[in-house]
Amino acid sequence: MTIPAPDHYVEFDGRPATAEDLRIPAFAGYGHFTAMQVRDRTVRGLALHLDRLDSANRELFGLPLDGERVRALIGHALDSTRARDASVRVHGFLPPDSTATVPMVTVREPVRMDGAPKSLMSVPFARSVPHIKRPGEFGQTYYGQQARRAGFDEALLTSPGGMVTEGAITNIGFWDGTSVVWPDAPALTGITMALLESGLARTGRPSVRRGVTLDGLGAYRAAFVTNSQGIAPVHRIDDTPFDVDENLMGLLGQVYEDTPRETV
Repeated sequence: MTIPAPDHYVEFDGRPATAEDLRIPAFAGYGHFTAMQVRDRTVRGLALHLDRLDSANRELFGLPLDGERVRALIGHALDSTRARDASVRVHGFLPPDSTATVPMVTVREPVRMDGAPKSLMSVPFARSVPHIKRPGEFGQTYYGQQARRAGFDEALLTSPGGMVTEGAITNIGFWDGTSVVWPDAPALTGITMALLESGLARTGRPSVRRGVTLDGLGAYRAAFVTNSQGIAPVHRIDDTPFDVDENLMGLLGQVYEDTPRETV
């Protein structure tokens, strides 16, 4: 029997979080994280998640973050909740006066992108140090709320000159009729994006990186967004409509489903 994940369970370094522990993320927001969907105690792209954590930890704190240790901490948190399906985040923090990184693992109910076509509102915002996934992004949250208030599903971040970078909480890809095109701009390389990029190459359909601008959106036949929750088509960016290409979405979905899972 599948045990549902709790509303929000938190462990610090393999033990249930205390009020003192939670002061760290509450008052020391300098850190990083990765987010994953666990299904039957397995994760797509787990090695990429672990590499992301180690790389970010070295850059921010000058310290490694051992992947096998992190895998064990995820497994311990899932054991503690008896959940086999869950949304899991692993954060890396360096508490004040500490010389060791303290990993925080959170376990919540699993979620899945609903797959409904999305509408995006472009906004003039690009994240600093975008290759680091980190908590507390005011600009992304602010513009995401502005987009939803305007009747859109999400914000599309753009740099000066209208260069498309990424969604507020997603990566974006385009279809030009021949190749999947990822914006060639500073952005976080999401795990799902990376899995699709490598998976498409294995099928003989390599994707490409290319500069994408708001005034050049008409050159693309379709668009889609990805994050840890899955993949969804885009039907509108501002006033530019896009058809939902069922063949493209079927290809992306198959490539994603064929990605091997790793046990936690």
